[in-house]
Amino acid sequence: MRIILSRKGFDSSAGGFPSPILPDGSLCSLPIPDEGSPVRYGDIAYEGINLGELVSQLGGKPAWSCRGAHLDPDIRFDALPRAYGWRPMLGQSGSAQGHLRNEGVAVGDLFLFFGSFRPVENVQGVWRFIPGQMTRQIIWGWLCVGEVLKIDELPSDALPWARYHPHFAYAPDPHNTLYLAAEQLCLDGTAHAGAGVFPGVDNRLVLTAPEAKVQTYWHLPDFFAPSEESPGLSYHRRLDRWERVGEICRLRSAYRGQEFVFDVGEMKTPREWLRSVLAASSK
Repeated sequence: MRIILSRKGFDSSAGGFPSPILPDGSLCSLPIPDEGSPVRYGDIAYEGINLGELVSQLGGKPAWSCRGAHLDPDIRFDALPRAYGWRPMLGQSGSAQGHLRNEGVAVGDLFLFFGSFRPVENVQGVWRFIPGQMTRQIIWGWLCVGEVLKIDELPSDALPWARYHPHFAYAPDPHNTLYLAAEQLCLDGTAHAGAGVFPGVDNRLVLTAPEAKVQTYWHLPDFFAPSEESPGLSYHRRLDRWERVGEICRLRSAYRGQEFVFDVGEMKTPREWLRSVLAASSK
């Protein structure tokens, strides 16, 4: 099994601001803008909140409701009206897909989606970021790979329920890839949904270190660091990025790159960590 820490959602470069932590603690990951997507922000819902209105108010620009949204990964059933047969999915292409291919990502591997988040409040019907609150990078969802499909190789009538997905609107590209979720994620005898969203902020999901002044200064279990047993987390295989503090490592995480891959192999400790992380889905 491989763990992929996969950066997804709004940040300072894509969208211009973080995704919101709602007043009930839930993590509302905002899909990045994509004018080629057939899905508009105003089409998407999150727990009864229209994303077009939410993004427009947080960004101060009403036109957000009509802009195209790159709803990817698409892992929440209630985000849109769904056709029969819908399954959670992730699309990837370009250099990011090349990295996943080179790292051997395949059926049975697990994406853990993370992004930049900051708390918001609703004041007299208007959403705004709470002043003085720091942006943190937090794991917000997961997808266990059930199938890996090359979009250009699919028959024109295949996956009719998925044709709204932005990767079907891409120009021909032999690397344009769709990862479909497995029905279940089975981890050491415990079954979880094949994909899903964590219900709220939990310390087990927060990547940014508690004492950090910047969101990209992480704390992670020490097995992620390069060692004699493992090359460590991809894009982070230089030892000078890491500082060991007991069983935890401090990491200066990469500003660039979407997909950071760790090969669990036969190691037991990463599986124990995954069980702890996935336990946050049942709050």
